[in-house]
Amino acid sequence: MSLIPFDDRDGFIWMDGKLVPWRDAKVHVLSHGLHYGSCVFEGERAYGGKIFKSREHSERLHKSGELLGFEIPYSVDALEAAKAEVLKANNIVDGYVRPVAWRGSEMMAISAQATTIHVAIASWAWPSMYKSEIKEKGIRLTMADFKRPSPESAPVASKAAGLYMICTISKHKAEKAGFQDALMLDYRGYLAEATGANLFLVIDGELHTPKADCFLDGITRRTVIQLAKDNGITVHERHIKPEELARVQEVFLTGTAAEITPVGEIDGQKFVVGAVSKKLMESYSAATRA
Repeated sequence: MSLIPFDDRDGFIWMDGKLVPWRDAKVHVLSHGLHYGSCVFEGERAYGGKIFKSREHSERLHKSGELLGFEIPYSVDALEAAKAEVLKANNIVDGYVRPVAWRGSEMMAISAQATTIHVAIASWAWPSMYKSEIKEKGIRLTMADFKRPSPESAPVASKAAGLYMICTISKHKAEKAGFQDALMLDYRGYLAEATGANLFLVIDGELHTPKADCFLDGITRRTVIQLAKDNGITVHERHIKPEELARVQEVFLTGTAAEITPVGEIDGQKFVVGAVSKKLMESYSAATRA
């Protein structure tokens, strides 16, 4: 498959308050965000020209910046207007939206109090993360080597770029072994999440999901929990031991990119794409286009 590099595309990116031609949206190699991970971002989807849960994403971007010790220099309302401008400029109806904020290049050291905080927003057409035939039978997961860190060792409630380093390593290893993704434990050994999506389990018709106390409490995760309750499905948010997978019938992942993606296997253990998963996939699809 021939890839189109993201720095070699047509269109416009909103950057520091204005639209610029796509190829001109550049960052200096000595930016603090690149060297020290002082960068936060969002992943959002537009359906029918409308970004799902847009304001919640903008609010979370602000919160992520605060957790990393910097202030996003544009209000939530300004970010909302900018995202709409980007969608219109790029003629995006169904697609992905990526806001990102980072420390600039004024200082190159651990301490970088005087750096400018830059913000950019890009958008592009992006279909479902997995082909329909893969989602019909569920993706295959393997267990990751790395664990999600303790809240005492990282700003785990932020959507910070640096927190995804171990995710990329884990997903690459899984893909090389023939799996689609990796399932991560938390620092205590409980089930946590996949490399870029939250985890849900179905046990005897009820929904169980790991308590989000050391990893990102996803916006899609919260949406699915509410949809389940609306559909009369009992939801348990709790610490889940890996050995409990033995009594699980259905597994799925949730996230802006993943939407709701069924899991058919975890290291040889098989699961069905059952009634609960299908009902919530249907409900989520309806909610995104309401």
